Amino acid sequence: MKQLLTTLLVALVMGGQTAMAQPPQGDQDTAGKYSLTCGHMSMTIDAAKGGKILSLKYDDREMLSQLRWPESFGSTFWTSPQKEWNWPPVKEFDKNPYTVEQDGKTLRMTSEVSERLKCRVGKTFTTDEKDGAIVITYTITNEGDQPRSVAPWEVTRVQNEGGLIFFDAPVDGIWPAGLMDFKAQHGLAWYQTDETNENRKVNADGKGWLAYCSRGLLLVKRFDDLTPEQPAPNEAEIQVYVNRGKAHIELEGQGAYQLLQPKESLSWTVRWYLVPFEGEAVPSEALAKQVRDLVGPKPCLAPVVNTTSGTISGIMQEGSMGYLGCIP
Repeated sequence: MKQLLTTLLVALVMGGQTAMAQPPQGDQDTAGKYSLTCGHMSMTIDAAKGGKILSLKYDDREMLSQLRWPESFGSTFWTSPQKEWNWPPVKEFDKNPYTVEQDGKTLRMTSEVSERLKCRVGKTFTTDEKDGAIVITYTITNEGDQPRSVAPWEVTRVQNEGGLIFFDAPVDGIWPAGLMDFKAQHGLAWYQTDETNENRKVNADGKGWLAYCSRGLLLVKRFDDLTPEQPAPNEAEIQVYVNRGKAHIELEGQGAYQLLQPKESLSWTVRWYLVPFEGEAVPSEALAKQVRDLVGPKPCLAPVVNTTSGTISGIMQEGSMGYLGCIP
């Protein structure tokens, strides 16, 4: 039975100007670069260099790290667990060019097949004006001839400028303990960023969202809420990495660890929100409420496996961009 991969798009309620994927204007090096807008928020992606998200702005105010040394800027996508490839990141996913397809308000990028992992990564970008979000759906396809277990992993870098990281998790469950000074306030875990002479990384079982605020902007990323058993071995739903000194911080989310048979794919969606906030970047009930109002009670899209038999697992959510599925 012939497998057909199709993208099902849920209609978006558009307010104002239509958001189109297009090369950014006024950039002297626009080859391979595309931009999306959603209200005041804009995102620039570089298909020529790993499909990386280079910029995320609210009007003209930048949120992502713009440092220029490798692995210090923008937002990227890896496969988990890291022990499968160690370091440096897999070049086919993180550095090499992606092919691009545009269909109206939807931008699709596809990587080369990793020589080592025998997988291919896809990234679909669109906007949800009703929700005020840029929606990214990542896919991982097993292009090898052997089963492979893998999980999706988004890594977003911001500069260490006295910001505030917070999410919904018990502080005593953040591991390894003692590396970052998380405080429990207003029902959430909060970390006022600091600097040391060591690189640090912690893990947490959150509730499907991760937030960062700095210099009057609030970034929230929403994804599937995993059970403690679902992440890849020695990985976690939420991870925070702080580079030594006052350089950059990584805000990391991971999806469920799944076994993919040859030619099977998984799908994982992350919704990005960038909004202004008033006041200082310190723990507060007002900031907690602002995030809870953004993420709401509904889950993000659940992981989806596209199988050769045509079965689909996963859920649809009203107002979301949809999911990748296969039909016989």
